[in-house]
Amino acid sequence: MTTPAEYTGSGPQVVPSFTSVDDVVAKLRETGYLADDATATSTFLADRLGKPLLVEGPAGVGKTELAKSIAAATDAELVRLQCYEGIDEARALYEWNHAKQILHIQATGNRAWEEAKTDIFSDEFLLPRPLLKAISRKGSTVLLIDEVDKADVDMEGLLLEVLSDFAITIPEMGTVAAQRRPIVLLTSNATRELSEALKRRCLYLYIDFPDAEREKEILASRVPNLSSSLSAELVRIVGVLRTLDIRKKPSVAETIDWANTLLALGAGEQADTKRGGLDDGLIARTLGVVLKHRPDLKTALKELKLG
Repeated sequence: MTTPAEYTGSGPQVVPSFTSVDDVVAKLRETGYLADDATATSTFLADRLGKPLLVEGPAGVGKTELAKSIAAATDAELVRLQCYEGIDEARALYEWNHAKQILHIQATGNRAWEEAKTDIFSDEFLLPRPLLKAISRKGSTVLLIDEVDKADVDMEGLLLEVLSDFAITIPEMGTVAAQRRPIVLLTSNATRELSEALKRRCLYLYIDFPDAEREKEILASRVPNLSSSLSAELVRIVGVLRTLDIRKKPSVAETIDWANTLLALGAGEQADTKRGGLDDGLIARTLGVVLKHRPDLKTALKELKLG
């Protein structure tokens, strides 16, 4: 970890990783991520301006995958803070290894506290969590703050403080300030409204389920052995499922999983088969790949007239 130094408040250096919006599109495509114009533009601006990017949208549309792809495209280290209800500062920033500190004090004999604390409050006993890890790295870094809407409101205050100047104060050691500003993505499934203060700090991008043509393009990239007829029929059915009143709409990742499942079961081997090689029985048997709740399965079977 970077040795704490006196913090000047000038902020870390912004070192862009992309040269243009087209460069974003090309580099993300090399990782298998097909970015539309809005996604590519927002990514470019977040990188060029050093602004955090808040990405909202339904679960499974590729928000987390975008951060992973940016890290892969820029040869950066991906540091992920997974948010959940009850997450606190210790899990986000850092913790002290108390057991190791106690053992060290016992092993070094009776010493004055002023002498002992200089040993136990050092890097050796510090357990850096995602925010401190991302800030203390010298190299290219992508910081993913995943599902921020699941965290408590108090966590938003902490994020605002950290994202304001990219510095963390450790009372026993001093302030750790980023030397190079990481690319920061915050994702949200919009299960609750985020504070206006946090939104003002960020650029904003909404990612929805892709249209049929884009989803077929994604399938062609991720499942190259899938025939165009089977791909078209699969995307059509998934599109219908997403219009139903169900608890969890199929994600793009689940569409890919379903395509691989159907290929493994021999679907599409007869090119002239109706529905691109899909029959009602096969669809019904494999719906559990894309729908994970029993009421959703019952609704889909009824609406698709599969028995």
